[in-house]
Parts: sequence; C-alpha cells; structure tokens
Amino acid sequence: MASLEELRTERMKKLEQLRSHGIDPYPGDSRIDTAVSDAVSRFEEFVEKKKVIMGGRVMTLRGQGAILFFNFNDGTGLFQGMLKEDELGKETFDLFSETVDIGDFVELEGSLFVTKRGEKTILVSAWRMLAKSLRPLPDKWHGLQDVEERFRRRYLDTLMSPAVRERFIIRSKIQAFLRLFLIREGYLEVETPILQPLAGGATAEPFKTHHQALGAELYLRIAPELYLKELLVGGFNKVFEMGRNFRNEGIDVTHNPEFTMLEFYEAYADARRQEAFVETLIRATVKEITGGHEIVYDNQTMSVKEPFERISFFDLLKRDTGIKEPHSFSRDEYAEKAQVLGVEVKKTDAREKIMDNIYKKVSRPKLIRPTFIVDYPLSFSPFAKRQTENPELLNRFQLVMGGLEVVNAFSELNDPIEQRARYIDQDKKKKAGEGEVSPSDESYLEAMEYGMPPAGGVGLGVDRLVMLLTDTKNIREVILFPTLKPKE
Repeated sequence: MASLEELRTERMKKLEQLRSHGIDPYPGDSRIDTAVSDAVSRFEEFVEKKKVIMGGRVMTLRGQGAILFFNFNDGTGLFQGMLKEDELGKETFDLFSETVDIGDFVELEGSLFVTKRGEKTILVSAWRMLAKSLRPLPDKWHGLQDVEERFRRRYLDTLMSPAVRERFIIRSKIQAFLRLFLIREGYLEVETPILQPLAGGATAEPFKTHHQALGAELYLRIAPELYLKELLVGGFNKVFEMGRNFRNEGIDVTHNPEFTMLEFYEAYADARRQEAFVETLIRATVKEITGGHEIVYDNQTMSVKEPFERISFFDLLKRDTGIKEPHSFSRDEYAEKAQVLGVEVKKTDAREKIMDNIYKKVSRPKLIRPTFIVDYPLSFSPFAKRQTENPELLNRFQLVMGGLEVVNAFSELNDPIEQRARYIDQDKKKKAGEGEVSPSDESYLEAMEYGMPPAGGVGLGVDRLVMLLTDTKNIREVILFPTLKPKE
C-alpha cells in the first residue's frame, strides 16, 4: 500500500499535468447553476432544459473502458455523473480519467437522463476542475477510526460520516428554534462582553489573559449573567444571549472548557414562573426536532408530554443517601458520608460543595424523566433570592433529564445590600483556598443600587440539550471543534 506521501506526490503530478494543459486547477469562479437537491426534486423540469451545470466533490470513480461513472456531492446531496469518450472527445475524456481523483471538486456541464438501472444521472458534455485535492480522503467504509483524530479533523469526520453531519444539522436547528421561540415570546437578543475585567456570574475557575494596550488583566467570561441583569436595570424587560462561555475546569463526557449557553432574563418574573416557561420551551423544542413528545437517550425513553416531576434538593439526598436529616448535617458529617459513597473531598471544599458532589454521584444519574430540583440551600448560589417562607432556602431550580443537568435558574437577587454580603462571603471562601467562587463586583453592585426589578433568570446548556436530542453520550461529539490536548 502506498504511503500518504507517495499518494500526495502522485496527485501533485496530476496537478502539474492540468497546468501543462493550460488549466488552472483552482479557478476563481464557478458557473454551477443547479444544486443536486434541486436536480433530484425537479428532475423532469431540468431534463427539459437540456443543459445544466452541476458540480461538487467526487466521492467515487469507476471506469468501464470508454465510459466512466462517478458520484459527486455538492453538500445538498449525492448525484451520479457519466462521461463517454465519444461524447467528450478522447483528449478531454482522457484528461478527466488521468487527473481526477476522489476528493476533487469538479464542474460538470451536461444533460440529465435516467440510466437503464433507473439512476438519475448527468451525461457530461464538458467538465472543469474547481479544486484539486492533494490528500486522499479516509477509506469510505472505515472512515477515521481514532476518536481524537475525528475531533482534530472534524471536516473529514462530517464529510465521511452522514450520521455525524446530520447531528450538527440537528444542533443548528435546535439553536435556531430556541432563538426563534424566545423572540416570539418578546425577548430581545443582545451581546455582552466575552473579555471581562472580572469573571463573575457563576462559581467557576476562569481563563485569564492580558490586554497589552490597556495594561489590564482580563478574563474570558464564565457567564454573561451580570451584564444581562444590568440590562434589566437599563429598562430592557426581556433579554437573552446564546453564546460561548469558558471555564478552566476538567474535561469529561459532559464538560468542555468552551461551551454554549443560552441565558434569558425576564423582569417581574420569578423562578416558579420561569419553571413553567422552561417546561413549555423544552416541550416545544422536542416537538420541533422529533415531531413528537419522546426522547430516546442512552437506551431509555423519556416523555416530555406529562408535567415534569418536582423534588426538593434535601428530599433527593434523603432518598438516595439514607441521611435522615440532610438539612442539619454538618460539613464534617457530609465529608464522612462522601468518603463512604466514594466521593472525593478536598480540604478546601465547603459544605455545599460536598453536598453537590454527593448529589452528582448518587442522585443525578437516577433522574431520567424530566425533573425539576427545587429548594436549594442558601449557600448554593450568591445571586439567587431567598424564599420568603424559608429564608434558608433559595428560589432556585435545576432541570435534569436523562441524568444530565440541562437548566439552572432562579429568582434573581435584586437587593444590593444582601448582594454585597453574599460577595463578602464569596471572598472569604476564595481566601480560604476555594477556586470556584464569584468575586465581588463593584460595578455590578453600583448598577443594582440604581434599582433592579425583580426577575427570573435561566441558564440552559445548549450542548447538553443537543446531546439529549441526538442520543449522544459525549459532549465533544456535539461540539464541532472541541478542546483537545495539543499534539506533541
């Protein structure tokens, strides 16, 4: 078997052969006027036109003496081409036969007809090279076997695997529908900074960079939350942003350092109202993508037709850990329980961090049906409003489906005095060594002091929703270019 370099050398010779005939193998124009999808759907109409100009990437080649068949793909579909020596003339026919490889882009002028085998085909009367490929495509039947190589060369992955390509088409449809749904509900799409002077709006470790002209340290945003809430102060009642966030954390099947979030905020709403809205949004999205009310994920079927289940965080821990009174368990007691359950505990981990890690280990994987987790302890979020009836709990909910956290939401804290106190508590945790904190932000506090309306805010993990709706177990399979360790 020839090596890659030998194959590339052969293609370079064909490139020079084209140039020796006065042919530019990378022309700056194309005359294509008929897409494959149109040729298939309106075949009879194009047959009557007598002449069409099609084109695309050559995917197969098979010669039969003075006749040559090939398939090409223009991105809208696959179509068959046929060259006949007596139709083209020997010199033009031979040039195609000698210089065109699988992977090349060609322009084809000709007429449409149906072969004896019933296949729609273009009989080529003239052809032109649009782009000569210098490297062979992966084997049609085996594709890219190395998963890392699939991610590194996603362009080949999507080219050779229709299933992978379809997954990203579905992703695009999901994002387009989410955007359209919110706009129809009166939300305004906005953009907030990705480079931020403080990494706020969530409790996560940020990426840090330096701006030379300003002489300032900046952070890639971990969340757009605080800027979106400043827009509530500024008189925008419904705002949303769908975009990339960045968190300097580990990589696993549900986490990538660069990921897509949808965040939306509504003035004069609260967590309970947003809970109902999220249920409607999820149900509508599933209907749009699947045509029904069911999701099949990891060999389990879940329905979004019935009202979503609802359980408090402490009841969940009680049910799955056997702790009789989880609300009164101390930090040390949780640490001891975590060790029994095989959950890692660091010396700097606060009580709520340990509780959350226990939940992720023993509870979350069991939540297959759409389930809202509510009534979180106060210490779980520096930005969520307390419950009036029980100030030790937050007006917060998370939505878990198929064992994946898809949504995090709460009634937004709009009391600047309490927000400052929460920030002070976060700063203390940071000094104690905890990395995942949201530092004090005087700019945000100043905005709050001008008056922020009560509001309900929602963060939806787009990548995880795509995972659910495409039955995909690894987040890197739904991100076109996931973060990878550089090759040495």
